Amino acid sequence: MRPLERGGWDAVVIGSGFGGTMAARELVDAGWRVLMLERGDWVTRGPHNWAPGSVAPLGDCYSMATPYRVISGGEREWMGALECVGGPSVFYGGVSLRFRERDFEPEPEIVGESGARWPIGYDELEPYYAQAERLLGVAGDDGGDPTAPHRSTGFPHPPAALSPTSRRIWEAARRVGDRPFRLPLALNHARAAGRTPCVACGTCDLFACAIAAKNDLATAVLPGLIARGMELRPRTVAVRLRAVGDRVEAVECVDRDTGERSTFEARSFVLAAGALASPHLVLASGLESRSPARPAIGRFLTRHQNVIVAGLFPRPTDPDRQFHKQVGIHDCYFGDPEGKEPSGKLGAIQQLPTPPPALVRAHLPPGVGRLVSPLLRNVTGLLTMAEDQPREENGVVLDSARLDRYGLPQLVVSHRPSRRDLAASAGLVRHARRILSESGAVVTRLQEIRTFSHAVGTLRSGDDPRTAPVDRDGRFRGLDNLYVTDASVFPTAGAVNPSLTIAALALRIGERLAVREGRGRRAAGRPLTVRAALN
Repeated sequence: MRPLERGGWDAVVIGSGFGGTMAARELVDAGWRVLMLERGDWVTRGPHNWAPGSVAPLGDCYSMATPYRVISGGEREWMGALECVGGPSVFYGGVSLRFRERDFEPEPEIVGESGARWPIGYDELEPYYAQAERLLGVAGDDGGDPTAPHRSTGFPHPPAALSPTSRRIWEAARRVGDRPFRLPLALNHARAAGRTPCVACGTCDLFACAIAAKNDLATAVLPGLIARGMELRPRTVAVRLRAVGDRVEAVECVDRDTGERSTFEARSFVLAAGALASPHLVLASGLESRSPARPAIGRFLTRHQNVIVAGLFPRPTDPDRQFHKQVGIHDCYFGDPEGKEPSGKLGAIQQLPTPPPALVRAHLPPGVGRLVSPLLRNVTGLLTMAEDQPREENGVVLDSARLDRYGLPQLVVSHRPSRRDLAASAGLVRHARRILSESGAVVTRLQEIRTFSHAVGTLRSGDDPRTAPVDRDGRFRGLDNLYVTDASVFPTAGAVNPSLTIAALALRIGERLAVREGRGRRAAGRPLTVRAALN
């Protein structure tokens, strides 16, 4: 084992995704010495990223080194995780939506008996949403979305023109009475120093950007933090947080290449490994015993009830393979406009790129994939995203009898949708089918998304210390210097992509951590927005 590395760190941040990177940015701005630990490595960029085999679930960044055993109803399967510098942002489609104001005041139909309750409201988070949009260079349109929350500023950039496929969906949605809008996207459409603009290729969602035109964290944020003094150590696996009294003293790590173990000390620790990996580390470290909300740790997992509704058309819909994740439809967000069951919120519908042939072949039985692949030129689709209920029976536990290659006990994930989850999803699917039929599809096919790419809620925040492991400022209750800044702190999932809300929450928590500790400096010209609230 290497000797203990003190290094004078003010903070160690575990994870380089939206939660870790945005919290680190606030601490670097405050003059802190920050060490960031990341399981994965940098993703190289170039023409190879356009290859079909580079799609996320088939590429080198999809790791089974720490496999999750997933139980969903009576089915069991094994899943891995994306591990790379920048986290899932490297492979996401760039959609950057804010939660709606009412998402912070969840409806009884969603919350049920879970006790979920956001400790902050939209107004408190709005300035951080605006800051996150600037950092990510989000391109969007201020009009059109019937559920859009109020904004203090416009989008940093205008959107690109709609592709022909997107226009087709847009016009069909209008004909059935919907109000489609432009999805805000973290894509670079303008020529800038050292940057290549988006070329509207068909390999964005689920691919790393070959030309670095996607404003993912590894492209747009992390290089600047490293240039300003933050140290990032890739291929480093955190396996235990060591606590003494009411403070975390150190984090123990394993080098992915050599297996060598090392330990890092700091004054504060930021946990941002994701809604599955963060509770995994908490439980593997035995930290649940220190929490007054011990029964809630690892519980109330939600992931959205996501379904792909694919439409088959008589002719190729997109012969040039252009980017077309551009259109959103929120007319069913807060309920079925026709008053059908279930009552209350349903969720979102978004345009979806045609899946790459390699991914289709990998997920269909042998022979079927090869038969279906040529038809993909005639396919376009919509994604339905229903908000699912936070329920105590959905969550994660450890199987200490099975250890991974790093010595971590195996994580067992249990998730089953409720009847209401399925009913809300069915309502959205009916609406999506209507739009595709209006746009010319002759038949539609459904594919449920079983991944946990939108997982939230396993270390939820709240004002009640008995039911919420994390407080309103991101501090893990029971430990004075451990903060959680990823999607695990969400009490409810909303019905939009979680990335921008993770970023905004992490900016807020990072700022409040810097103020609470009272160390370092603020960046020149940046107002301290929370000082009054902390007095």
